[in-house]
Parts: sequence; C-alpha cells; structure tokens
Amino acid sequence: MIRGRGERDYGSVLLGSASDGPTKRRVRIQTILTGSIVLSNFVGAVVTISLSSVGIPEPSTFAPEMWWINYIAVPIYVALAFVIGIGWGTYTITRDLRWAIRRQPPTAADARRTRRVAGRLLRLQAALWLGAVVMFTIMYGIQSPMLIPKMFFVIGLSGAVVVGVTYLLIELALRPVSADLISAGYRRRKRSGVLSRAVVAWIVGSATPIVGILLLVSFGAFRQDTSKLDLFVGVFVLAVISLGTGLLLTWLTTTSVTGPLRSVRNGMNKVQAGNVDVDLVVYDGTELGDLQVGFNSMVSGLRERERMRDLFGRHVGREVAEAALSSDPALGGTERTVAALFVDVIGSTTLAAERSPTEVVEILNRFFAVIVRAVEQQRGLVNKFEGDAVLAIFGAPIDLDDAAGAALCTAREIARELERRVPELSAGIGVGFGPAVAGNVGAIERFEYTIIGDPVNESARLSELAKRDPRRPLASGRTVDVANAREAAHWEEQETTSLRGRTEETRVYAAVVDD
Repeated sequence: MIRGRGERDYGSVLLGSASDGPTKRRVRIQTILTGSIVLSNFVGAVVTISLSSVGIPEPSTFAPEMWWINYIAVPIYVALAFVIGIGWGTYTITRDLRWAIRRQPPTAADARRTRRVAGRLLRLQAALWLGAVVMFTIMYGIQSPMLIPKMFFVIGLSGAVVVGVTYLLIELALRPVSADLISAGYRRRKRSGVLSRAVVAWIVGSATPIVGILLLVSFGAFRQDTSKLDLFVGVFVLAVISLGTGLLLTWLTTTSVTGPLRSVRNGMNKVQAGNVDVDLVVYDGTELGDLQVGFNSMVSGLRERERMRDLFGRHVGREVAEAALSSDPALGGTERTVAALFVDVIGSTTLAAERSPTEVVEILNRFFAVIVRAVEQQRGLVNKFEGDAVLAIFGAPIDLDDAAGAALCTAREIARELERRVPELSAGIGVGFGPAVAGNVGAIERFEYTIIGDPVNESARLSELAKRDPRRPLASGRTVDVANAREAAHWEEQETTSLRGRTEETRVYAAVVDD
C-alpha cells in the first residue's frame, strides 16, 4: 500500500505523483527529458552567440566571405543535431523505459538498460557539440587562422555548459524511473553522488568561465590591436554568462539535494504528529537515497512497535500494557482494595451442541464485545477470558475513587445489553469487593497481570447464584455498602447465604429490574 504520498513524491511538482497512470507518466517523463535537452542546447546557443558576437568580437565571424558558414553550414548542422538529438533520444527513451511507462515490474535487463539511458543521452549531446567544435573550428580556421582559438574556446565552452545542464536535468527527469528500480530491488548506490553534482556545477558554472576570462585577458595582452574596451566587453560578457549558468546549475544542484531532504522532513513531521503510516518514495541513488531508505526503515520499525503495542494492549489490557512499557516489570504484587466482576455463560454446553462451531464463536465474540465495552466505559480492566466466562477488575492497576460503584454499574449495563444484543444466550453476573493482591504472577520468562484474593472467589460464586435469574446481577453486601448512594439505590437485599467454599455468610443483593 502506498502511504503518505502526494504531488511531491519525487521532490518536484513537475514529476507528478507515484499514483499517476501509465499515459500521464509517459507524457511527463518524455516531455521533461525532451524539454531538458532543448533547454540545455538553447542555453548553449545563447552562450555561443553572446561570446562570438559580443564577448569576443575580434576576429569577427561575420566577414562577407564566411556567409556560407553562417547561413548554410551552421543552420544545417543545428537542424541535423536537433533532429538526431531529439529523435534518437526519444526512440532510446521509449525503448529502454517501456517497462516503466507501462508500470510493469523491471527485469535485470531492464534495470541495466535503464541505468545506461542517462549516459547515452549525455554522450550523444557531447558528441554533437564535439562535432561542432571540430567542424566549425576547421571551417572558420580555413577562412581565417586567427579564428581557430576563438571558435575552439567558444563552442567548447558552450558544449561544456550544455553537457553539465543536461546531466542535472536528466537526473531530475528520471527520478520516477529510479524510484521504480529501487523499489524493485535494483539499487546501485552511486559513489560520491552529491559531490559529483557539486563538482559538475562548479566546473561548468564557475571554473570554465573563469578559465575563459583568463584566456581572454591573455590573448588580449599579446594582441596589439586589442583595446581596453574590447577586454572589458569580453570579460563582462563572460562574467554575465558565468552568473547565469552558475545560477542555473546551482539551482539544479540544490534542487537535487533539497528534494530528498524535504521529503524526509515532511515525513518526520507526519511521524511527530502521530502518523506512522508513512512511506517515502526512494528515488535518489546517492547518499541522500540512503537517508530516505533509513527513514523508511525507522518508520517501519515504529509501525511494528505500535502494532506490537496494540496487540499487547489487546491481550493484557491497555492500562497493564502502559504500566509494563513505562517501567521494568517484575514478579510480585501489592495489596489493593478492588471490585471483581465475574460473568459466566448459562448453558454453554447446550449452545455448543445445537450450533456449529462458527456460530458459537460468532455469538461468543458478540458476548465478549458487550462486556469489554461496558467494563472499559467504567475504566475497569478485563483481566481474563476463561472459556465462556470473563473476569473484570475495578481499582487495579488504575486507582478508582469508587471501584465498587463502577463494578455495580457495569454489571447492570452488561445484563441489559446482553438481553438486547445477544439474545441467543444469557449469563450469571456476580460482583465482589475487598482486599486482594494485584500484580504479575508466573515465571520470569512468562507471567501475567492478575488479582488473587477473596473478591475474585466471591464474584465467581455469586455469578453461579445469579444464573437463577440472568436479568438480575448479584453483588455482596459489602460491595453495595461502599458504593456511592446513587448506585446503591439500584440494588436491593435478596438473601443471606453461605457461598460455596466460604465459612462466613454473605449478604446477597440483586439489581433492581426496571419495568
């Protein structure tokens, strides 16, 4: 199940959501990749024109004898490069990313081909610009040998900018595909991935323009016809290009870092708010991807812990579970004054004989649900399910101001609700009160929280008597005596009897049945 995801699953709104369909995903990936190539080459073209015409105006490339280069060779090469770059690139992307576009599980061969997509596109761009360097340096050099260093530097610098921008943009565009590979188990961590991005940004955005400025100043110093204005204009243009490309590359590099960090931060905010049902999309193959994987592992552990905590609370009671988790549990107990409520089904053997096991379990589950709900409403603890009987405790482990009143009220509620919600069976309900030992009983390897004492025995014996009239739960006299007056008014003395296993006589009270 995908959890905690949205429009920034891949660190950018442009890349959409992990829940996008095949068509939408294909359009996004292809559009962003094609746009990346077009944008980077557009930046390269701007750099080339700016440097050749304004930054380094002399020697000029606009002499009349060079018309065939400027107006025939250059447009034809640019058009061919555009067609080859976009056409071949689109074909390669469609072929190698077919599994990702169709949202199919990748094979090992798919993973290998996919990892080579970015490299092939980059090599293609580099080859096209290298061809331009060689071709136009030779062409312009034939017309004027003084243009050889100028064209080599101008086109070479532009090609470096294009390759650097393309590298960062392709990495951004392929994030959804990288996420699918990583989730499928084909994760190959890049060595120093973040450092590589930073180095590329520095080389293209800062180092190369600075080298260009140094070369421009050096050439100007050895040329007699170079004026101060020419040097100033050339340095100014290179500085502007450096500022522009540096800003673009810095933004792309920063985005590649902040995207994964932002996803982790958002995930941490959700966990801090109490939502551990969060999974991040791991799309980065660098150290930042390790951070995303680590977050998912941490949240998975928290989910497992919460699941165990919930199961633990369901088995032993949430109050007991909280007490055990907040301290180091040990064997032994303390004396507490508690009220015990015992509920025992009448005719369980007949019920099992007349109905199928599935029906019996369904009826008993409804029976237990009524009891658990009523006990928890009065802050009691359902301590044991003993076959078709239930023992509940009031006053331990949570102290109650009126444990007896809470137990008596619960007994009446259970009797009413069983008659209404579980008409297939009836039960005897007894309530006892008095001192008992409450604590962990068993061995150090396996123990349980329970109470041992007279109230438990008393409530069990009273539940046997109560089977005579299941509508009227029974309670001991001392339970009614210590309960609040409002609750005690719902009980009336019925008899005085000797309960089984007890020497003293017990005053027995029965709940008043409302007409």
